[in-house]
Amino acid sequence: MPLLDHRSTLSYGTLDQMDQDNREAEERLLPAEYEPDGHDSEVESSVDSVQEGVRKIEAINLTWTTRSLIIAYVSIFLMAFCTSLEGQTVMSLSAYATSAFSKHSLISTVLVVQNVVNAVIKPPMAKVADVFGRFEAFCVSILIYVLGYIQMAASTNVQTYASAQIFYSAGSTGLQILQQVFIADSSSLLNRALLALLPELPFLVTVWIGPTIANAVLQHTSWRWGYGMWSILLPASFLPLALSLLFNQRKARRLNLIKPRHPHRRGLLSIIRHTWYDLDMFGLILLSTAVTLILVPLTLAANAKNGWKNGSIIAMIVIGILCLFALPAWETSKKLAPKPLLSLHLLKDRTALAGCTLAFFYFMAFYFSVQPYLYSYLQVVQGYDVATAGRVTQTFAFTSTIAAFTVSLLIKYTRRYRVYVTCGCVIYIGGILLMLLYRKEGSSPAQILGTQIVVGMGGGLLNVPVQLGVQASASHQEVAAATAMFLTSMEMGGAVGAAISGAVWTHHIPRKLQLYLPDEFKADAGEIFGKLTKALSYPMGSPVRIAINRAYQETMNKLLVLAFVVTIPLIPLSLLMTNYKLDKMSESPHHEPIPVEDEAEPEDRAKRT
Repeated sequence: MPLLDHRSTLSYGTLDQMDQDNREAEERLLPAEYEPDGHDSEVESSVDSVQEGVRKIEAINLTWTTRSLIIAYVSIFLMAFCTSLEGQTVMSLSAYATSAFSKHSLISTVLVVQNVVNAVIKPPMAKVADVFGRFEAFCVSILIYVLGYIQMAASTNVQTYASAQIFYSAGSTGLQILQQVFIADSSSLLNRALLALLPELPFLVTVWIGPTIANAVLQHTSWRWGYGMWSILLPASFLPLALSLLFNQRKARRLNLIKPRHPHRRGLLSIIRHTWYDLDMFGLILLSTAVTLILVPLTLAANAKNGWKNGSIIAMIVIGILCLFALPAWETSKKLAPKPLLSLHLLKDRTALAGCTLAFFYFMAFYFSVQPYLYSYLQVVQGYDVATAGRVTQTFAFTSTIAAFTVSLLIKYTRRYRVYVTCGCVIYIGGILLMLLYRKEGSSPAQILGTQIVVGMGGGLLNVPVQLGVQASASHQEVAAATAMFLTSMEMGGAVGAAISGAVWTHHIPRKLQLYLPDEFKADAGEIFGKLTKALSYPMGSPVRIAINRAYQETMNKLLVLAFVVTIPLIPLSLLMTNYKLDKMSESPHHEPIPVEDEAEPEDRAKRT
């Protein structure tokens, strides 16, 4: 079976290069699919539920040629390579940028908001893709991304630089989900796991060359050009995909495959009203407000006056919870939300819910065990230098990418996915337990590195199959929402994990330093905690360094225990996911997928769908 699977049906996947005879068949097929008999109200209602962006991509899927589809996927890879290289490069530039303003206090708050933006931007961007089209959504993300680059390059104060991070985060996160949505649109379920890994592959190279490029930029130009150059490179990498989508969209219109839903002219108010309902704007507001007001306090409470008793912290959490409870009520009202942001089918689907919950706990455990304090721990307790600590920290991502590629091949040839989710969960939990056993002072580098490799293998084995299972439970109308639902759940798990790990770290280490430091050094506890360089300045084996290492080690043990606790539900959740046989799935824009367990006769299944 070819990697880019083509089928002459209105379902996931695209057509192979079509000859002249097939074109006439297409023209007969699509109007029949999109223009139901006016007497068949049930079919008409079903087709009307398919939004404009989905109708466009279904028509485009019928016009792809092999060459144009290859061009599109090459462009996806180029964009992924560009954003991956950019991420590894600017990581080294941010310190120089903030130092230029001589003010760092606002940056921590910006990072909090970035996490929130990463969590809330995915559903809105998926909705834009469904309502207006994939090409239009890509253009919006690229525009926001470029605005962020330009604003960072031109910033003259830390406030401007900080606000630019919001645009940057929204654009990069939007591109992340749109790449996965496009891959879901243009591939069969059987090949999707392999193709979904395409945006992750550049990391295998960029992780090593990004810092070198950053160093060259700083030596020959300035940090401003290090940001500004991406405002040119990223749109250039998007151009082949943009032209391919635009060309095939026009081709579909020329073949009369895309017909206007409302041929009559509408006034401005009517357009605004339809756009409001199509995008489910109030649902977006409720979701964004709920996520923001719940996640931001989790991060800020540790440093707020009176901590969790702070009135502002309590008020934000209460309002966020109220918005969260109001969201289902709004989304289930056909009058208030005729085109809901969250698919009611997905919210009730066992596989989708189990997969999203699994992603939440998986990424929460990651932020307890790998990020964000492993790097500091390795330098302080294990005595690693900067380069070695960096390589060990990056081992997880490197190993998980290789594992994900391997499992994608296995899924393609075994046509199953759930067994790999369960195996990945077992290995991931085993890796956390190995961390508890071997992440100790005095452990050998091989033991420390080995635990990272095992956890990375587990993460790579479960991540891609879980996303595939969630997508498999959705119809094509829901595939963007399903992808957003999965990625948002994972991002929220990471945000909650980062907030809790930050609270544990800032609560325990200062107290343990006060407890263990020699009396004459207790006054330095605050500086030792706040500055990594201060902690590293004391030689290994000295009484002060022994006390510092003990404080770090005991706090890290607490984080690893938390990581193990939140991984306990992973295996049961994996078993709750439906064991689809991917080559037997039946999908269409408005029909639900049929799992392999359904042994009904074809005519019986047709009646149900």
